[in-house]
Amino acid sequence: MSTYSRPADLPNFENPPVVEVVLSIQFEQIVRLRTAQIGLLWAKLRAEFPKVEELAPIAPVIESFGPPTAGRVGFRFETLDVPPLARVLFLNDSQDQLVQVQPDRLLHNWRKTTGAQPYPRYGAIREAFLRELDLFQEFLDQESVGPLRINQCEVTYVNHILRAGAWVGHGDADKIFRVVGKPMAGPFLPTPEDVGMQLRYIIRRDEGSPLGRLHVSIQPGWLKPENDPMYVLELTARGAPVGADVEGARSFFDTGHDWIVRGFKDLTTSTMHEVWRLTNG
Repeated sequence: MSTYSRPADLPNFENPPVVEVVLSIQFEQIVRLRTAQIGLLWAKLRAEFPKVEELAPIAPVIESFGPPTAGRVGFRFETLDVPPLARVLFLNDSQDQLVQVQPDRLLHNWRKTTGAQPYPRYGAIREAFLRELDLFQEFLDQESVGPLRINQCEVTYVNHILRAGAWVGHGDADKIFRVVGKPMAGPFLPTPEDVGMQLRYIIRRDEGSPLGRLHVSIQPGWLKPENDPMYVLELTARGAPVGADVEGARSFFDTGHDWIVRGFKDLTTSTMHEVWRLTNG
């Protein structure tokens, strides 16, 4: 397992507003995987993740580029010999770390469950996911249910941006985000109540061809239980692995993390950088 070496010029925030980080791989569906076999995988993880939940599976997503394919859009019908498997979640005791598995995905989440809980940093989350991926591959080999062919990788950071004395209400989005202009009232319209925004940026390879995308979502929200205004900033880097193996996935994770951190800095204002204590970059 390769260790993470943080680029020297990568921006660093001592007090970042991140509340959740997800690393995920999507792969060709393992059609021979059965529910009973998921229990055998849990046996490898149970000491660290003793709790289990089940949710509906996440739909597959592939980043594509260029104009849509011309022609009529039709419906796809599939006949399944067995019902589709649920997404199974393995959680640790504090429920701040979890592993999710379904026939075409493996995910690792870190999430903040208490206000004082420190962000463990990308290198530690990456190491945990790669360790779990090794166990997953070992499990697939032992059960002889098929090879792992990775087709997409994702890195997601969810941030809860609180006021912290830097802004007052949702109409102050320009004090948080550089991509938002100062709200102006028109001859008829008043100042906006709040701002929501979606942005996409193409992540390119060194030679210029598309590798993936950085998806940015900015949405107003409310912090419970006080109902204080906040903004939710979600950044997802998604794209093809640099080679359809674990090393290719690791390479995309590092690229995606780099884009998220640098993009986060570019998207937000110097006022908020002071709140989050930007130390370099």
